[in-house]
Amino acid sequence: MFELRMLRTVIVVTVVVLLSACASSPPPTQTPTMSASDAYQASRYSIQQDRGPAGELDVRQIREVVPAPVRRTSAGNRSPYTVNGRTYQVMRSEEGYNERGFASWYGEKFHGHKTSNGETYDMFQLSAAHKSMPIPGFLRVTNLENNRSIIVRVNDRGPFHSDRVIDLSYAAAYMLGFHNKGTAMVHIEAIVPPATPILANQSAPVSRAPLENAPMPATVPGGAGQFLQVGAFSDLRAAEQLSEKLRSLTTRPVFIRSVENEERQSLHRVRVGPIPDAAELARITNSVVAADLGRPYAVRD
Repeated sequence: MFELRMLRTVIVVTVVVLLSACASSPPPTQTPTMSASDAYQASRYSIQQDRGPAGELDVRQIREVVPAPVRRTSAGNRSPYTVNGRTYQVMRSEEGYNERGFASWYGEKFHGHKTSNGETYDMFQLSAAHKSMPIPGFLRVTNLENNRSIIVRVNDRGPFHSDRVIDLSYAAAYMLGFHNKGTAMVHIEAIVPPATPILANQSAPVSRAPLENAPMPATVPGGAGQFLQVGAFSDLRAAEQLSEKLRSLTTRPVFIRSVENEERQSLHRVRVGPIPDAAELARITNSVVAADLGRPYAVRD
């Protein structure tokens, strides 16, 4: 009987302890319901915190941006548009636009993803995002802290911060000397190549007329001809590789013109020509663009 009473006492004490523990434990944490848009943003990028590349940037692979006539569509150019509750207007034309302000940069988080106009973001090339400039387009960016200057291709929207005027690719920030910090004070100035369209109706697609329809003289004045500059490289081997590819597209001479800057660094310019006829100039330009070998522009030798 004594053993039976002891067993009952142990059982009662155990039950009381278990009930007390359950009563004092906090309720299990519930996972909040994620909206469809939040789920899309969370799954779009493989990393959450933006950063630069893991290794050293090979400046020999950075292609010089050469302003050339562009084809604009409604992609990335619809106006007005709203982000984070704020509405933005896209300029009809960037001609005459210039501004001072802070530039930031974006890198690996967005690398390989689509930009606002459907191109693929490459943090190793010279591109940029702007809130209101028609895209694609070109800007000269000067770092006012060290006076370095480059030309970038604008193909994305942003930065959506009131204290910044432009968001540069990592390579652009590297070339301007502020990749190791967040921002820099810059001056930006629009470069408008001939035959760049004006956004007449910002809610409708822009005409995609071929380059042959761009207004150009029937012949080049003086008859001596012009040259197409297709690229410029600090690495001679890269210039030679481009030259070989160009020779398969045209029977016109392809050559490399090498120059030195004030710091005695070599720049190897890949050119085609002379080309005496403006129509042929346009045809070769289209062929180069279609082959994804660059965006050439006409120069005098």
